[in-house]
Amino acid sequence: MTKADAGNEHPVAGISVPDVERHIQAVYLADDRPWVIGYSGGKDSTCALQLIWNAVLCLPENKRTKPIFVLSSDTLVETPVIVNYIDETLAAINAAAADQKMPISAQKVVPEIADSFWVNLIGRGYPAPSKRFRWCTERLKIDPANAFIKNRVAEFGEVVMVLGVRSSESATRAQVMSLHRIEGTALARHSTLPGAYVFTPIEAFNVEDVWGFLLQNNSPWGSDNRDLLAMYRNAQAGECPLVVDKQTESCGNSRFGCWVCTVVTKDKAMEALIDNGEDWLEPLLDLRDELAATQEPSRKREFRDFRRRDGSVTFVGDAETPIPGPYLFDYRKTVLRKLLEAQVAVNMHAPPGEKTTLIQDEELREIRRIWRVEQGDWSDSVSEIVLSVTGRELPLDGVDAFEFQAGDAAVLQEVCNEFDVPPRLLAQLLEAERSVRGLKRRTQIHRKVASILEQEWRDEEAVVAERKDRLALNETDVTTDALFEAEQ
Repeated sequence: MTKADAGNEHPVAGISVPDVERHIQAVYLADDRPWVIGYSGGKDSTCALQLIWNAVLCLPENKRTKPIFVLSSDTLVETPVIVNYIDETLAAINAAAADQKMPISAQKVVPEIADSFWVNLIGRGYPAPSKRFRWCTERLKIDPANAFIKNRVAEFGEVVMVLGVRSSESATRAQVMSLHRIEGTALARHSTLPGAYVFTPIEAFNVEDVWGFLLQNNSPWGSDNRDLLAMYRNAQAGECPLVVDKQTESCGNSRFGCWVCTVVTKDKAMEALIDNGEDWLEPLLDLRDELAATQEPSRKREFRDFRRRDGSVTFVGDAETPIPGPYLFDYRKTVLRKLLEAQVAVNMHAPPGEKTTLIQDEELREIRRIWRVEQGDWSDSVSEIVLSVTGRELPLDGVDAFEFQAGDAAVLQEVCNEFDVPPRLLAQLLEAERSVRGLKRRTQIHRKVASILEQEWRDEEAVVAERKDRLALNETDVTTDALFEAEQ
């Protein structure tokens, strides 16, 4: 902290900044637990990190020994403007930490490829997230951050999670923050992770305190906090915190976050960015709005299968129509094509340094594998779509090689037409056999075959007709029972 900064007595909830930094120093020196600072790139996490940096920098170098990990979570579907900003900032943090001999290292965590947004939505057919089925938060945010924390707990025994959250943000957050407080200390127990504690240095701050500090104090890693303010103004947005448990509120309303988010009615942050000159992002907003439209009750059956992912069909109560399942295979192909088209369009019009990758090659290969196993996609639709949209071959290796090709799919179709068997049924049976080939014990094959045969392979018309017959039969049985009781 510079001499000018050290004399800054800007009030923070009635406390001066030097008092806050002395409090941080006391907590830092109180034990040997390393710190993990959740950094989202927004105002609150930037304020917390900058306060901590200044406080620790003022300590003698021989006391700056406890590691501080700056952890940023990239869901792989973050708004490109934010991704680029955070990448630049993390690089600046690491460079400045080395120059200033600070025990700080910054890094990103990302979801496992099998858990990524596009692998689940395009590969497995998960419908776009909604308030009732928000499948994304745990896979994209909670699990990657928690995996990093668990590894640090295994390495050091215990860790302290430092979060830039404020109790004034919401009554729910204030209640969660006070729920696990350890009496007589500045720490709280983590709600789900053994060996992890939570420290919230700006808990008492309000929005004015945060911006007041950021605009009156220079960033120790060289960033300009006025650029951060300009980004907020352009997007009219808040930030998505690092989420490490299910009690912590995730993004919503006009917050920065995943550009694909359909939990909110409208993406006000993206719309504001576009209105303020970032019109190269418009293809992302269009695709996001299309995914949101698939949630409309009147249109769900346009896009979704009547079967669940396990091949079963589910009815509720006396309903004659089944609960919609995953996206139809043809619609998933359409989404993949539109996603790649959006990527091409965005990069064609993006400002210098803002180019982005909307879907990773690793995700494309995993989608390709899922489609082969679950959909019998021997024609390799993923590679064909990638080539037709981008003009490049999808990089593959020996593990990605298909045993069955497009020509085999044509033969399979002919055989299945002759014997009136669904081609996907036979393709799954062949895939089950292929998966256990070479194993000494083939006991799994019986369970796999049974699981495939137990799926519903009839068309929706036949299933619904059977359902109506059963409901009618139940009504007849009830009427007959009532007449019998009346006669008695």
